[in-house]
Amino acid sequence: MKLTNVIANRKDKQIYQYQDKVVKVFDYQYSKARVLNEALNNARIEETELNVPSLVEVTKIDGKWAIIQSYIKGKTLQQLMDENPDKEDYYLNQFVDLQMWVHKQRSPLLTKLKDKMMRKISDTDLPDSTKYDLHVRIDSIKVHNKVCHGDFNPSNIIISEDGTPYIIDWSHVTQGNASMDVARTYLLFNLQGKAALADKYLDLFCQKSGTDKRYVQGCIPIVAASQMLKDKPEEKEFLLKWVNVVDYQ
Repeated sequence: MKLTNVIANRKDKQIYQYQDKVVKVFDYQYSKARVLNEALNNARIEETELNVPSLVEVTKIDGKWAIIQSYIKGKTLQQLMDENPDKEDYYLNQFVDLQMWVHKQRSPLLTKLKDKMMRKISDTDLPDSTKYDLHVRIDSIKVHNKVCHGDFNPSNIIISEDGTPYIIDWSHVTQGNASMDVARTYLLFNLQGKAALADKYLDLFCQKSGTDKRYVQGCIPIVAASQMLKDKPEEKEFLLKWVNVVDYQ
């Protein structure tokens, strides 16, 4: 397999198109367990009603672990939003509707979101008192079993040539409270410098789903703290402001 058509570069992986497939090749140091878990997550989501690329194979290429999936021809929702700024509201509605459809799915063998957040907060270098407050906050969140993508943003949605939306990158998927998933999407928009879009997104999601916005806002310090584990210096000051935010009134 000769891989030459790079379609994306990430910190610890390269993604290629090869014929009618996508080949995600991980760096040598990438954990085998994480690769296998990502493949398993994708396989489990394939059993839901969502449109996702099919898992074809997990293999090694030149000594590196790789995941091979079906290739979806189309444009990401982010590309469409960038190319058609006058249709932002239309695409944002489509984005929110799709996320709500994700949250309607169930996959009982997925990792529990609350457990994952508890572990991630423990692994940060935040003061013990802050970790304690965040753990208490996590423990107070209602237990749900909704599928939560974990990195739901317009770049992870491909609109195929026939208009069908496909959701990609299920490496962070869990089951849990949807408001945590929404809080992460809100945070991701803000990290991209799109504060106005983030606010519009949150208002729209809460309106469509009947969710109290303060409930989602109460989850933001948790997801901000977990994001700190990515160890991006340029994000640290911004994230700390969210971690230390007081309860919304």
